[in-house]
Formats: sequence, C-alpha cells, structure tokens
Amino acid sequence: GSLAETETRRTRLLGEVAHEMRTPLTVIDATMEALTDGVVEAGPAQYGQVQGEVRRLRRLAEDLSALSRAEEGRTELRRARVDVRDVVMRAVERLRPQADDASITLTCVMPDTALPAEIDGDRVAQIVTNLVGNALRATPAGGSIRVGGSSVDGAARIEVADTGEGIDPADLERIFERFYRAASHRPREGGS
Repeated sequence: GSLAETETRRTRLLGEVAHEMRTPLTVIDATMEALTDGVVEAGPAQYGQVQGEVRRLRRLAEDLSALSRAEEGRTELRRARVDVRDVVMRAVERLRPQADDASITLTCVMPDTALPAEIDGDRVAQIVTNLVGNALRATPAGGSIRVGGSSVDGAARIEVADTGEGIDPADLERIFERFYRAASHRPREGGS
C-alpha cells in the first residue's frame, strides 16, 4: 500500500512538472514564432517575456534538482553560529520589490538584541523566501505580510503571517507531506 501511494505521488509529480514546463515553453515558442514571422517587432518587452519564462524553467529545474538531492540524502547543511535576524532581514529585503509591485505591505519585525543560533544560513534564507513567496501568491493587493523573529526558551523563532486566503483546515495535517498541494481558490502561477 505504501509503495503504491509513493508511486501515485511520483506519477502525479511528473504530471505536474510536465504541466509546469508546458506553459513557459509555449510562451517562448509563440513569442519566437511571432518574432520570426515578423508579426511582432523585436523589442525589450518580447525579450523580457522570453527571459522571464527561461528563468521560470531554470527555477523549476533547480527545484527538481534540490528535491532529488534531498530524496537521496545528499542535502548538505553548512551550520555556523549566526544572528538569525540578519538572515531573515536579508531574505525579506530580496522580496520587497515583489511585494511593492503587488501592492502588498511587507514588514519585518525583529528584536533589538541578537538571535544567535547554529544554522545553515542559506537554508534558513531559502525557507523564509519560500514562506514569504507563498504568502505573496496568497495575499491580494492591499493585504499585508508580517515576518517576525523572537527568542523562545533560548531558541530563535521565525514567524510569517499574512492576510491572504489561508489554508483550509482539512489541508493542515498534510501540508508538509512531500508532493502534496493544497487546493487553492486562486489560479496557480507555477512553482514546485
């Protein structure tokens, strides 16, 4: 039963990856065909559209590579004693332009004192980036996202909260399962 469920998940993942690749490839193909046929004049907008779709494909490939390494147990953690505040604030600042473009208020509230922890700063930054990225996709214009940090019983704690659509209570038990996707009221913009 467990093997059958794993195989079903893998099959579903492959279908989702194929679907996610089709959209950018279709956009690239149509844009290049229009440019070649002279239907559209070459310019920054067309090149920018193709470049954006290539970045989307690259991100998908990187996500799949990271997933493969994790599945094989080859994900390496480079732990060091760092101030979690710095890691979180840098991750939030990288996403601020996206929040501004979407008319979403993004705030980062950190304590005045250091939040030292022995972590892999790059991985924690990746987690914060993923959480805030998800919040950006789920939060409508005019909404807000708050990233906070605190010390709880000597451990650093990071919280991301938003005014978006939220997660259906029925999905809460499964959101950290590999390959699981919660149903959404909003159309998917891609991602893995």
